[in-house]
Amino acid sequence: MDILDVNDKTGREYAGAVKVKFRIMVTTDLHVSLWNYDYYTDQETLHYGLAQTASLIHTARAEVPNHLLLDNGDVIQGNPMGDYAVQRLQRDPSEVHPVYKAMNLLGYEAGSIGNHEFNYGLEYLQTCLRGAQFPYVNANIYIAGEEEQNYFTPYLLLDKTVEDEAGGKHLLKVGVIGFVPPQIMQWDKAWLEGKLIVKDMLEAARRFIPEMQAAGADLIIAMPHAGFEDIPETPNMENAVLHLSRVEGIDAIVFGHAHKVFPGPSFIGMTGVNAEQGTIHGIPAVEPGFWGDHLGIIDLDLALIGGKWQVAASAAEVRPVYDPIRKEALVQPDTAIQQAVADEHAGTLDYIRAPVGRTTVAVNSFFAQVMDDASVQLVNDAQIWYVKQQLQGSEYEGLPVLSAAAPFKTGGRYGPAYYTDIPAGTIAIKHIADLYNFPNTLHVVRLSGAEIREWLEWSAGQFRQIDPSAEEEQELINSEFPSFNFDIIDGIEYQIDVTQPARYDAAGELKDLDAHRIIHMSFEGEPMDMQRSYLVVTNNYRAFSSALVNPGGERIVLASPDENRHVLTEYVRHMKTLTTKADGHWSLAPWSGRPHVTFLTSPQATHVANAYSELLYEGLTVEGYAKFALDFR
Repeated sequence: MDILDVNDKTGREYAGAVKVKFRIMVTTDLHVSLWNYDYYTDQETLHYGLAQTASLIHTARAEVPNHLLLDNGDVIQGNPMGDYAVQRLQRDPSEVHPVYKAMNLLGYEAGSIGNHEFNYGLEYLQTCLRGAQFPYVNANIYIAGEEEQNYFTPYLLLDKTVEDEAGGKHLLKVGVIGFVPPQIMQWDKAWLEGKLIVKDMLEAARRFIPEMQAAGADLIIAMPHAGFEDIPETPNMENAVLHLSRVEGIDAIVFGHAHKVFPGPSFIGMTGVNAEQGTIHGIPAVEPGFWGDHLGIIDLDLALIGGKWQVAASAAEVRPVYDPIRKEALVQPDTAIQQAVADEHAGTLDYIRAPVGRTTVAVNSFFAQVMDDASVQLVNDAQIWYVKQQLQGSEYEGLPVLSAAAPFKTGGRYGPAYYTDIPAGTIAIKHIADLYNFPNTLHVVRLSGAEIREWLEWSAGQFRQIDPSAEEEQELINSEFPSFNFDIIDGIEYQIDVTQPARYDAAGELKDLDAHRIIHMSFEGEPMDMQRSYLVVTNNYRAFSSALVNPGGERIVLASPDENRHVLTEYVRHMKTLTTKADGHWSLAPWSGRPHVTFLTSPQATHVANAYSELLYEGLTVEGYAKFALDFR
């Protein structure tokens, strides 16, 4: 369908045409956030949750008679209710997953598969999808060995009866097509290898969009579970939205995966983006955040010209459930959604409150990005404990065991409340999930000292380069580098020199051959032997997604079926009482001069910051973060 300019001669033709206003509503990356509840802090929240979004949906529906409600994936995994649902559905596969109890009630009409849908395997995914009373689409996943046979329905043509401005009725064939990043074959290799293959998203779009047009689609909506990156097109790229917007025939794009908000200020100035109109290369698009914190809306003015529907004008917006500036909810939870999942919510509360041990000290992630930290230390201690038991009597028993873990909850795009903060006292399942909130399974790779250094060089890309002679403020953390990629490797000692340029970018691509930030590496008090072999505990996501972690794809010596957080749970049960403290095995190298280097963290960090001489509190930001100046001279 063509997008018309209402100011040219075609626009004048539109003035006399039959006109229809059509609204697309979309959610994405719900991650089982149904009830407005933070299961990690064990308290209600008004910042997110489908119960909140539902109120926005009801309002948006009432405003426009012609509408369509879609979801863009990542719905069955992501919080303790998702973990609890796995247990229930494994006991009774006839049950309906709670996310579909809620979505069915809201009347979703189609969905696209997300990457996290595969975290528990294909059998569990199909068990879940049987409970959905709406269809799913995906165009780039194929059955292994039958490369021309799609695993899912590649696209749908939905027949919508729409009403024009004069009250006339018309049939509108709405095409919906979905895509997922090919990287799922690495991220969930253990579940998918030999069963599926995943092709390039753009290749699939160029194949199926013309087919949809030939089948009579009046309007085509692309639903990539992918983000927007302002980078050149490459084969099998993960975040292909920019280039998807150039594929002829697409009329609207609803996207996700990156947990960002489009249209929004963070996209201003990017290639092809009109942040005011909410378009990418002229195509209306929307990305409505995550966990139900926003509802995405695309409004289309359609004109029937020459027997064909055309887009005469468009507008895209995201409606939030919460105002972070005024700190107030913009809607109230939909009690019907809460009632639909009340049993699962109650069961999840019982599940997360089950005690597994005690800690004599508080554990938090407030400063995990800038100094050695107890929250990461605890995970690494547990992983080393587990692997040493698993390898007893094996050919690898004599090799040194190191462990890699990352701080998962460090604010960023999730806001100033998104930090681990476990008080001294009982450790319950909710605290385990707080420390490790992904369903990864434990893996071990065998690497040389030199290869471990390259891994750490990539990890050190989290930091911006600091100029010791600069007088202006310098923010230390690169916000585009996810903290879950900031691996901290325990069992060795090292420093990170942030005055040097980064050797790798956030994607792990070499950017400066001569750059080295990792210095003073040692093992058991001696300089690290770069030729010696070491075992490094990590997770399946890291082992299969990074060539730096698993060079050649053949370095895995243990692929455990146990989840990392199960390992953490068993370690806490074994220890009974924890006194975990960071051992100081890594640090930022001291810098010269007195540069004004700053770091943002939780406002709760102000209560414990006085224990660190390197930190100077500077106040709260408008977004609610605590700003600290850092002095590592």
